Amino acid sequence: MIGSNAPHSPDRNAPWMFWRLLHPGIGVEEWRDASVHAAYLLRELPAARHADDPAELVDMILTERQFGQGHWNLTPAKRAYYMYVRPLLPAWVRPFLRRALLVPQGERSLLRWPVEDRYVRYQFAMLRHLLERIGESSVQYLRLWPHEARYALALTHDIETAKGQEFVREVAALEERYGFRSAFNFVAEDYPLDEKLLGELRERGFEVGLHGLKHDGRLFLSRREFERDAMRINRHLKRLNVVGFRAPFTHRNPEWMQALEIEHDSTFFDTDPFETINGGTMSIWPFMMGHFVELPFTLPQDHTLLSMVGENSPDIWLRKIDFIERHRGMAMTISHPDYLRDRRFFEVYEEFLRQMSGREGYWHALPTEIARWWRMRADAPALDRESLLAALPGASIGTIRLGSADAEMVDESDVLVVAPEEPER
Repeated sequence: MIGSNAPHSPDRNAPWMFWRLLHPGIGVEEWRDASVHAAYLLRELPAARHADDPAELVDMILTERQFGQGHWNLTPAKRAYYMYVRPLLPAWVRPFLRRALLVPQGERSLLRWPVEDRYVRYQFAMLRHLLERIGESSVQYLRLWPHEARYALALTHDIETAKGQEFVREVAALEERYGFRSAFNFVAEDYPLDEKLLGELRERGFEVGLHGLKHDGRLFLSRREFERDAMRINRHLKRLNVVGFRAPFTHRNPEWMQALEIEHDSTFFDTDPFETINGGTMSIWPFMMGHFVELPFTLPQDHTLLSMVGENSPDIWLRKIDFIERHRGMAMTISHPDYLRDRRFFEVYEEFLRQMSGREGYWHALPTEIARWWRMRADAPALDRESLLAALPGASIGTIRLGSADAEMVDESDVLVVAPEEPER
């Protein structure tokens, strides 16, 4: 197997580590050649100039480095908002101001929304070129998900206020009625944590995560302050026996966040132009971010969909899941018990759960389960087929094959099909 397992190596996310193809004739030169041929799909993006180094190209995309080193810094206006303006605003005013500021920002985004398909298409175009280069019509690979699932589904919630915490049991009961379990991320120091509730959630099969110290948007104002706060976050993680994290307002910095003692994070996203720091990893799959697994949320947040965009149904979520299923991705939701107290929000979320309960072919799992699977899959030794399956419980070997121009991504026998790209217009 090509690539290093060093914790901070870009090779951890390189295409050869991602696909885990079982073919001795595919080496690093073949992957580089395939990347050069597929990179035309990324030609409008800064990362495309690294086409001859697929590990570096992928790392630039996944860490958002392609947007520049200052990408994760709040603008002076946004810093002023979180430091001075937001604390003075009544809670009911904030959504209107957020919409006024971020909807125009979304219209200028470099990435598409709600589906950003260019990185996904790049990955599949590489596969097609590899098969054509080695003269094979098919190749075996280690499936991305256990139990022969076509995609993964994770439900998550961020609890911003004490009123949101009071509504958690209602949300959990709703999910239980449809056969689901989710992760609830609590703010450590903004409201008194109901530790009885946390224990009850765990007993019922839910997960508890941490949503920062305070929901005030100030966690990433300076590295010095972040590192000081990270020590407090780590104490809360240990005290609450929590291994998952999501930062408030999805403010983020992949380098600074290495100070957090976590197994997984879900602050990043594939594409979302309506976040305070927009951009995105373009990935519908998990990936390694330093020492932890990043689980990017891949479905629009509930307040984005229902408040900012003005939808009244889960249709955008469901259409995005169709895309994720075709490409073996991970569907991760973010909703908020604070907003689900609104009957309109609650009814749309219930309709989403109802429709998902009637679908098949996905692995419904908690974030920690997904993160641990992804790490084990990445770290599984490059052995023969039988030894590989023995080392990774739940794993299975799938087939990728060439398809015609009108081929679906997945055929009736659940073989992953890579069809030619449509001609350029």
